Amino acid sequence: MKKWTPRHEAPEPLEGPVVATITGGTILWFVLFLAQFPFYGWYADHGHTWWIWTCLAGAGLGCLGIWYVRRRDVALKRAASTTSTAPQSGS
Repeated sequence: MKKWTPRHEAPEPLEGPVVATITGGTILWFVLFLAQFPFYGWYADHGHTWWIWTCLAGAGLGCLGIWYVRRRDVALKRAASTTSTAPQSGS
């Protein structure tokens, strides 16, 4: 069997409003949890309570994600400012 090797370089990762995207997703998960929670009895009768708890888990993991991407964003900005203010050595 022939080993697969890429024929071109991998593209650069897309950078965008990561903090806003994660925050929006977290809010969406929490809103879904709140929208479904009043119908807990129906979900319990039909064996679908995991839907409710999945939404809550998504909101909780989203909170961790917000914390992570905010720290990542600060670290990237700090690294960019360090390299841009470093004195250029050479001739």
